[in-house]
Amino acid sequence: MTPDDSRRVSLLLGLLFGLAGMGSSSAAVALPLMGDDFGVSVGLATWSISLYALMLAVTTAVYGRISDLVGVRLPLAVGIGLMTTGALVAAFAPTYGIHLGGRLFQGAGAAAVPTLGVAAVSARYDGAIKGLALGRLAGMAACVSCLGPLAGGLVEHAFGWRAVMALPILGVLVVPFLWRALTGEGSGASLDVLGAVLVAATAAGLVLLVQSPSTGLVVALVGVLLMVLGAPLVAVRVRRRPHGFLPLAVVRNATVVRSAVAASAVPAAWFGLLIAVPAVLIGHGWAAWQVGLLLVPSAVIALLVPRVAGPLLTRIGGPASLTLAGLVASAALVLAAVGTAAPSPVVLGSAVVLVTIGYGLGQPAMIASVGDAVALDVRGVALGVATLFFLVGGSVGSAVVGGIGDAIGTPGALGVLAVLPLLGLLALIPELRRSAAPAAE
Repeated sequence: MTPDDSRRVSLLLGLLFGLAGMGSSSAAVALPLMGDDFGVSVGLATWSISLYALMLAVTTAVYGRISDLVGVRLPLAVGIGLMTTGALVAAFAPTYGIHLGGRLFQGAGAAAVPTLGVAAVSARYDGAIKGLALGRLAGMAACVSCLGPLAGGLVEHAFGWRAVMALPILGVLVVPFLWRALTGEGSGASLDVLGAVLVAATAAGLVLLVQSPSTGLVVALVGVLLMVLGAPLVAVRVRRRPHGFLPLAVVRNATVVRSAVAASAVPAAWFGLLIAVPAVLIGHGWAAWQVGLLLVPSAVIALLVPRVAGPLLTRIGGPASLTLAGLVASAALVLAAVGTAAPSPVVLGSAVVLVTIGYGLGQPAMIASVGDAVALDVRGVALGVATLFFLVGGSVGSAVVGGIGDAIGTPGALGVLAVLPLLGLLALIPELRRSAAPAAE
């Protein structure tokens, strides 16, 4: 019998997801003061966000595969432990180098939350209940993430930037309420360690490359080197170990690849706006907590979107929902480009609300499409790979705003980002045709 605790479990997982996301959204407002304390420039201080995002992306698929082998419970506990330890080290670090080390551990631990959270929901619920649960998870996660700048601004004003870096430790308080709903059983198979290292290194190269416009040529060269060396080695490993860390069944599944590529443009829009809007407004004299207040309506919208996203996903399916999410994200970026040129706080706030709607539609649609397209024994790693693409998309958004924005201005950078969701939709054309065929018959 399907459990009837979907509302409670999905909201708690979404809260945990949002607290992990606060590792970037709330920390961003504390960078200037942190840089002053450590005696580094703001540009160098942004590595605190970049390294966190890097580890978050490259270790996501690792947790997905581990969940297939041993279940969700143990890896989630380990991940939360790493996230908490890393946050405390980053908060109380005496030097900038130790702070960055803490952020690496924090990102590696936080990566457990998105993958294992959606894997837990996908394994526990079916049908319409699963769609509603995924929508609630995404909505709560987006809501808490949207409140990150406000929470960070208020905490920084009251207690300083170190307290902001410690905010994600609140996730420890959520885990006991989820423990019984998490499965502790997996297939018991061994983990392909070499495959995991190769995939992580290749993904790290991609993340470094897309962030290089704001970090310099050396980072770009390292990223290219990792990709050039890593990609063929991953291909060889997949052929030799078709049931290893990156199963051949996932790599060759067109639905998984297309859904992940199309969905990655949505967080690109999300992260692009979360960086651009505060930067523009603070540059015009706004305080960090005032920017946070401007984003409160988007947090409210994030809670309401699941009421629409779940039923919509059930009615029109994953590919159509992803298409709609991409169009909404593109429209939000165009609106934001207009708002930053003025600048207009009302227009910028409206753009963030719009991209929140796109995010709330796109993430559960991707999860549902990927989860339904693979066998149960590789569902965790398939969701991990898709979430890896999703998070790398966020890195692309931040890199475009931070790097290209310096050359052509923030409005121009947002205009460039607005094209990405439309390009991503091209990958969905075969899926849309396939889903439309049964309806036509």
